[in-house]
Amino acid sequence: MAAIHFGPQEECNAHIRKQLGQLAEPKFQQFMAKLLPGVENILGVRLPMLRALAKQLAKRDWKAYLCHASNGSYEEIMLQGLVLGYAKGDLQEKKEYLEQFIPKINNWSVCDSVCSTIKLAKGQPEEFWEFLQQYLYSEEEFQIRFALVQMLDYYVNEAYLARVLQAVQQVNQEAYYANMAQAWLLSICFREFPEKTLPVLKENSLKDFTHNKAIQKIIESLKVSREEKELVKALKRQVGANGLDL
Repeated sequence: MAAIHFGPQEECNAHIRKQLGQLAEPKFQQFMAKLLPGVENILGVRLPMLRALAKQLAKRDWKAYLCHASNGSYEEIMLQGLVLGYAKGDLQEKKEYLEQFIPKINNWSVCDSVCSTIKLAKGQPEEFWEFLQQYLYSEEEFQIRFALVQMLDYYVNEAYLARVLQAVQQVNQEAYYANMAQAWLLSICFREFPEKTLPVLKENSLKDFTHNKAIQKIIESLKVSREEKELVKALKRQVGANGLDL
């Protein structure tokens, strides 16, 4: 992969688009388009290639890049989030750029890949927890998912479990990918802390779909015992004719 040329920002964006075009694979583009229905302008560049490109950008003037980065394709938006993860700097330094980037997330792939890369919660857990609250209570599907996936990546631990279990129940959103993140987070909580999470599975205000999805994910987990799976199976809700049975 050729090094990124940092001249005028227009030249930098043009060079990035050229690199992405060279890395794009038509068959992979078709594959990704099926995984991300409704997402436009997918070029078909594999994630490891995007990560390598993002690491180059993060070593340069990443702030200038993010201020003027192009949003012309799925890959260019993914790059911005990856750069935010790889660039050196604390929450205070990155906060403005995060607030500009997060509203651009419009699919689960960008959300989840970026969450696994932005690791500010490891060094500043309390500060980043407070930062996430504005997105947890957003009305936007993928802003909520961003907060929930950050929680399942970095906050399912002794220090934050009680707050995570409270937060996962407070999300009241109809959007599919927000609901799926709720279920995923609750299943991870049970996997890691079954005794403390079981009371939430027994009694919660989650929608039937979300509740049952959490149980499904627990049952599918290879890290949950057979006895625990049998226990949660009994907690699955019966869904009526107008509901979503699993």
